[in-house]
Amino acid sequence: MSESNGTLSIGEASIELPRLEATVGQPALDISRLRADSGHITFDPGFANTAGTRSAMTYIDGASGELRHRGYAIEDLAVHCNFLEVAYLLMYGKLPNQAELAVWEHDISTHTMLNEEMRSFFDAFPRRAHPMAVLSSATNAISTFYDVYRRPTRSIEIDAGARTLIAKLPTIAAWAYKKSIGEPYIYPDNRLSYVENFLHMMFARPVEDVVIDPAVVKALNVLLILHADHGQNCSTATVRSVGSSRANMFTSVAAGMGALWGPLHGGANQSVIEMLQEIHDDPDATIQSTIARAKDPDDDFRLMGFGHRVYSNYDPRARILSSFAEDILDRMSTTDPLLEIARELEAAALADDYFASRKLYPNVDFYSGTIFRALGFPLRMFTVLFAIGRSPGWIGNWMEMNTDPETKIIRPRQLYVGEPARDFVPLENR
Repeated sequence: MSESNGTLSIGEASIELPRLEATVGQPALDISRLRADSGHITFDPGFANTAGTRSAMTYIDGASGELRHRGYAIEDLAVHCNFLEVAYLLMYGKLPNQAELAVWEHDISTHTMLNEEMRSFFDAFPRRAHPMAVLSSATNAISTFYDVYRRPTRSIEIDAGARTLIAKLPTIAAWAYKKSIGEPYIYPDNRLSYVENFLHMMFARPVEDVVIDPAVVKALNVLLILHADHGQNCSTATVRSVGSSRANMFTSVAAGMGALWGPLHGGANQSVIEMLQEIHDDPDATIQSTIARAKDPDDDFRLMGFGHRVYSNYDPRARILSSFAEDILDRMSTTDPLLEIARELEAAALADDYFASRKLYPNVDFYSGTIFRALGFPLRMFTVLFAIGRSPGWIGNWMEMNTDPETKIIRPRQLYVGEPARDFVPLENR
């Protein structure tokens, strides 16, 4: 027996658990033979201690506050790349050179239009429909226009599907927003960059164009990059779970959007703004009383946007956004009272030993929510913006899973705690 392997003792039996090494980070103990060899299964709610796959995409060290995509630090990618470069990196494993990037950006820009029949699809939704519901539904529906994408079997088909999906998501998102406010849909303009095009479709009108501020373009590029991938989180695990049944990329990504919509996941940045609104609307609330409530164990109030399940140190994405947020808020010359509350709340929490000792630092959701609001995006679009940013990670994971020979259909076990065998009682005797 190798000294590097693990051993599990169950009664008088010993089960060897092979040790699997990671490039960096924690190794794993292979329990794939545990049920067959011992008759036992493991119990791990939330799979917080279980690796369901090998992945070469994203490395996270929560203790040191480190996030890397394909080996590159998120700090370098956010400063030196645009969103489509990072998308290429996640999906294809390397940063594109100038020629590859030119082809990639051209392919994306020439696939931004939706089939005209999709207008009827959007029109069928009630105006009150949440843009996330429209986004996920439309993402799934796109595949109906491309028969080959329903079950791609060749790399050329998978690549084409990936480029199509990345290209069309901003159009879907902008049309979902236009539907929600009763304005005409704006068609994409292929002369614009990816982010510029999205801003154009969001805020232009048939009667007037929109002036796109380069600072806003830069800010949104950074925000999308910081959301591009984050390991095997809830929505990414959902994409892999659905995709493991050989469901197509569009359907799998649409399922991931459903998972992202939850307030404990992608909806967290929206919860930050809702919290700030509650503080603003309460005439008795102050920054200090809010901090006191967050520290009170008998109060169910939560300080949204502080702390992170993965990071026991400062969220590296939040560190990037903290200084960036200050510049953006100053540039926007905004007098929004919620953003002023956010600034004061951040300063108070960072100066309080209670939060520092527990490493409850502002996370990416705190800053992204305030920046999205400063940039003029309505609250219901926050999670949609997250989804656009996360799309390369979802697609990259789907592609990685479909080329991994170890991939099996997801089928977790359960610890059954229901009724044991019972005798059936006929209806007339119940």
